[in-house]
Amino acid sequence: MTENQVKLVQDSWDKVVPIADTAAGLFYSRLFDLDPSLKAMFPENLSEQGKKLTTMITVAVKGLSNLEKIVGAVQDLGRRHVGYGVRDEHYDTVGDALIWTLNKGLGDAFTEEVKAAWIETYTLLATTMKDAANAIEPAGVAEGGTPWHRKTF
Repeated sequence: MTENQVKLVQDSWDKVVPIADTAAGLFYSRLFDLDPSLKAMFPENLSEQGKKLTTMITVAVKGLSNLEKIVGAVQDLGRRHVGYGVRDEHYDTVGDALIWTLNKGLGDAFTEEVKAAWIETYTLLATTMKDAANAIEPAGVAEGGTPWHRKTF
């Protein structure tokens, strides 16, 4: 990512933060419109989930200036999502819902340049999550054991 792309993402996210609850509502509504089967992965009351989403995006956006500091956390997030049933194709749906939400929330401020910067950002983060998730595979669950182990050590 270029410094300009980082700045565009950070500046545009600063405009979303004041409407974070509304943005989260739009995001989940769009996500479930795109793939209704995803609704089963989330709690019925999305209020807390929306706060988690906006907090996670805020941390990631702030960390874009120093990616090395957030890579481990992003990888851990990807590994945790395996346990929730998230598959690679879900990342595309989430990306579509995110870009749609940003477009709705930012209006005219969501220029083609800002959109491209967000797509670059999401692609980088989603790829990092997917790579970490794909480095683990299901294992037989023994009593008291964990259902996941790493493919590579």
